[in-house]
Amino acid sequence: MELQISPIINFFIQQRVPLETVVLLLMLPIIATFIAFLRQVVGIKAFGIYTPLIITFAFLATNGIKYGVAIFVAVILTGMMMRFVLKPFRLLYLPRVAIMVSVVALVILLMLVFGGEMKRTGLAAVSIFPILIMITLVEKFIAVQIEKGNRTALILAIETLLISIVGFYIASWEFLIRVLVAYPWIILFTIPINIFLGKWTGLRITEYFRFRKIIKKF
Repeated sequence: MELQISPIINFFIQQRVPLETVVLLLMLPIIATFIAFLRQVVGIKAFGIYTPLIITFAFLATNGIKYGVAIFVAVILTGMMMRFVLKPFRLLYLPRVAIMVSVVALVILLMLVFGGEMKRTGLAAVSIFPILIMITLVEKFIAVQIEKGNRTALILAIETLLISIVGFYIASWEFLIRVLVAYPWIILFTIPINIFLGKWTGLRITEYFRFRKIIKKF
């Protein structure tokens, strides 16, 4: 099936903007709106909106989502482990984050070497862009750990991972890509959708489950 390209997209391509870059930028408001919907209506918090958004695009930049998920899990587990290792030293926040980032970088480097040894060329060839994004996740994770504890930080990390995986499949959906390339103006519909979400005052879906015993009494 031949790809139908909008005149606007053709103009961007003629100005030497890669089609892949155009598609990703058009996909960004859709993924952001999807995350906002999950947060406002469903009640899935994750690490805000920006973190799952950039993790989604980091997954797109890896050689297969399984490698992106593997790096994500390695970052979270290393961050959790290093908090316990560094706790007795009573370090200030920034030096502690610097140590954790350093250790996470070494762990990921070992993962890439291991991938090469195991002939997993996709893992060994992961670019620096998604790796750096994953590493920045450490600071967010540590901040939540300190403020709200390990359990909450882990739950938010899992929610972030799940949202990013779904976001990856939405951004990789060939039908949606074809629609965006043919009708790029449809992303404007995300603005009224977000205005509606911004005025949402009802209970979130997760709250119906949390307060179901109370709701049943009314």
